Amino acid sequence: MRPDTPADHTTEAERLLRTAEQYPEDLEPLLLQAAAHLELSGDRARATGLYDRLLTDGPENAHLVKALQASNLWEYGHEAEARAIIEGIRAAAPDDAAPWEIVAETLEAHDELDAAHDTFTMAVSRLVDPDEEISYASQSLLTGRHRVRRLLALPHDTWDTLADRLHTAAVPLDELHDPNRLWSLGSSDPGELRAEIARLRSELGTYRAALSRPFPVAVLHWPAPELTELLAAYPVLTPEYLTHDSHLASIESALRDLSSTGTGNLGIVTGTVPSYEAFAASEAASPADPDLLPQYATTLAARGRATPWPPARGAACWCGSGAAYGDCHGVDRA
Repeated sequence: MRPDTPADHTTEAERLLRTAEQYPEDLEPLLLQAAAHLELSGDRARATGLYDRLLTDGPENAHLVKALQASNLWEYGHEAEARAIIEGIRAAAPDDAAPWEIVAETLEAHDELDAAHDTFTMAVSRLVDPDEEISYASQSLLTGRHRVRRLLALPHDTWDTLADRLHTAAVPLDELHDPNRLWSLGSSDPGELRAEIARLRSELGTYRAALSRPFPVAVLHWPAPELTELLAAYPVLTPEYLTHDSHLASIESALRDLSSTGTGNLGIVTGTVPSYEAFAASEAASPADPDLLPQYATTLAARGRATPWPPARGAACWCGSGAAYGDCHGVDRA
């Protein structure tokens, strides 16, 4: 059952904390989920403790943790500390869209619209190239910036035009982000109310589509040493992986095919033999069963282990070669 009441959120947080003790390799995503549930339960002080714990351990996604920490702190009265963290994130200019969006929306939620606008603009200027494929996360930055600009009554610019072009819902962004919509909800005119309900349903449909896939569509990647170990232990899987090079090529090909059909939120998860064997044991299945491989990939993605695909411009290739993606498996990518 999905958590609904504060008590439900507390129960879910406790479950996630117990799971984190059992799976220390997944500690960071599990503690982040637990902290989110504690915030929803109203226990913001305890959520702060989890963020502090993660930051002490040197998390993989430090800027994301700091952004969530700042948002939480501001909500329960620690505005000065939250502002200091936010300025640190802005100065660091991370290459991940998520911290930028959390910081900008935190500022927006506290009526710091000019600062929110500046933050969204810094983010899209750094992360969005109009001539390249734009990820869902980057599109979300463009949408957020569009919304804040409408609140500030600023005229459209080139980034707004791009946000409009990428928006696929029936109701245009200008309508969704119209500040006057709130007034329509208080209208006594049935026609105005019906029109606003239609707009809200369209907006809700967009959010539901995004939430229907809470983790990436993930493809399983085996580094060369792990694949060698896997096939030595379970030679029956050899037809799945004829060579390591062909394995890497098939990953890139599968992701490109998915992307070409309009599938978004794609990712890659990296497997290890001990983790795979533990997963097989938890499923009371044999690691030699090839049908278990996609289930393993999905489980890793659900635990937050997926790396978004394609890599950001100039980033290293997902395969681990150390070369830039554009010079490795991203060559000739249309």
